[in-house]
Amino acid sequence: MTWPDNGASAAARQQMAADLADGHWNDWIDAFSAIPRHVFVPCFYQQNAEGAWQPVTWGEPGYLEAVYSDEALTTQLDDHGVPTSSSSQPSVMLRMLDALDAEDGHRVLELGAGTGYNAALLAHRLGASDVTSIDIDYELVKAAVRHLEVVGLRPTVVVGDGAQGWPSRAPYDRVIATVGLHTIPQQLLQQAVPGAVIVVPLGYGIVRVTVTGPGHAVGRFLDTPAFFMARRSSGAPPQFDEAAQQPPTDSSVPPADLLGRLKFPASIALPGYNSCSWKDDEGNLEAVGVWTPDGSTATAHASGAVRQCGPQRLWDTVEHLARVFEGAPAREEFRVTITPTKQTVSYGDVGGASWDLPASP
Repeated sequence: MTWPDNGASAAARQQMAADLADGHWNDWIDAFSAIPRHVFVPCFYQQNAEGAWQPVTWGEPGYLEAVYSDEALTTQLDDHGVPTSSSSQPSVMLRMLDALDAEDGHRVLELGAGTGYNAALLAHRLGASDVTSIDIDYELVKAAVRHLEVVGLRPTVVVGDGAQGWPSRAPYDRVIATVGLHTIPQQLLQQAVPGAVIVVPLGYGIVRVTVTGPGHAVGRFLDTPAFFMARRSSGAPPQFDEAAQQPPTDSSVPPADLLGRLKFPASIALPGYNSCSWKDDEGNLEAVGVWTPDGSTATAHASGAVRQCGPQRLWDTVEHLARVFEGAPAREEFRVTITPTKQTVSYGDVGGASWDLPASP
């Protein structure tokens, strides 16, 4: 094999695998031990003290330590310096691969080829002929194929919208996504065999469902916190100026709750939401802002003053979540039920709180 290697990379790779195993070695740990992450991440970006993104490449100080750390690494920026692709955190990748429960002979579809690293782990474990990976970014696909060829693996890697699946290679026994979704696309369910397992990020969590029939599936969220870059789509920016002109209302929900205990349930109740925060000179939280792709925007100040605009009253939803959950809810208590016409997330006992997921992914 011809990838760059100064001896330190092999040692770093083995150490990362051992750390991920934590004394419990399995076939996926073998894959992490065998596949060199640095081939798939020849360059990543770190922010300096001023917040500017700086590239880090092979041979530079800290490169190998970062590539073989249990950290997500930003691997692509758009023209505005906004991250658009990353190499996922290895421990989260391992958790998702374990949850996939794939076996020899299973045909696997991966949404979000990215660097090709996850496809390489799948191909090493299951055989390249049974792995299909799809990404909407042509340049990413070209680079992923190049990386895979360096390590001698040739799964099928294609350019396309992952939400549409890849029918020509269907049906699939397993489906995994490394891109954030708001719902599980029906096309994936239709291209999966009965009994297939689908593991995808939804909001600030990861859901595992089993296909029970055409368009039908049931499952639960894993207990693992996670956030993946969202599937690329257009959306309105926050309307903070308009919100500032609205009359304030009072709220008893501390702004910090949205950044903490309510972060995950808010990502289910408000699919695709974004948030930001403002702090005073001492670093104390002054306010949070939250907005959704339809332009709805809310700001909540530490004083309790809330201002909202847009088609949704976002902070009203946050207040409802605060009433439903006394503390931070456990992700594994959230169930998912899917039919051809509806996808619902339910919490706790039958008849408890529930939220319908959007029709589009």
